[in-house]
Amino acid sequence: MLAPMEDVTDPSFRYMCKRFGADVVYTEFISSDGLIRDAAKSLKKLEIDDAERPVGIQIYGHLIEPMVEAARMAEAAGPDIIDINFGCPVKKIAGRGAGSGMMRDVPLMVEMTRQIVRAVKKPVTVKTRLGWDEESKNIEEIALRLQDVGIAALTIHGRTRAQMYRGEADWTLIGRVKNNPQIRIPIIGNGDVDSGPKAKDVRPVRCGRRDDRPRDLRPAVDLPRGEAL
Repeated sequence: MLAPMEDVTDPSFRYMCKRFGADVVYTEFISSDGLIRDAAKSLKKLEIDDAERPVGIQIYGHLIEPMVEAARMAEAAGPDIIDINFGCPVKKIAGRGAGSGMMRDVPLMVEMTRQIVRAVKKPVTVKTRLGWDEESKNIEEIALRLQDVGIAALTIHGRTRAQMYRGEADWTLIGRVKNNPQIRIPIIGNGDVDSGPKAKDVRPVRCGRRDDRPRDLRPAVDLPRGEAL
């Protein structure tokens, strides 16, 4: 599964990854404010092709009403999935309360998700992190609350926002969420899975894997399907 990546997962890159075995691909993340303003760059990111399917459109923002409207606009573009980004750690995103910044206001995160799920017919999924920082790793609570408002699947990046991309992804905590008997939705792990051997290392967690941050624009999907697995 190819994760959304800004300035990377454009249509050409997504198509290449599908040809080399990616089961699901996603657009670059799209600003809800940009869509509402009819910004050309944001609207361009909505373009998808049948050859990419199944394909998801990912949106982000910090206000409920623009996010709901952006979800409707995304649905009109014809994706198979609408994905909400609650995971981006970049300061200009998280500092405004979007992306992983939403982890500081879990009630708002849950209410925004609830309204988006109700506003569209396509499956809604979420990508997020373990928590804001080491002292607030609340992903186990968040997973249950997002499940309760109707998301179809949850992707968890195995770091906190404070970590950014430093240190190692915590697949043990991802596994605790996945193996919680109260969890009924698919849990997809994300973080440091950039080769066949690393995919094999996290296989005991028994959840899906999402590939991101390709070191040299060669994602892990360029491995022959099943290599090292």
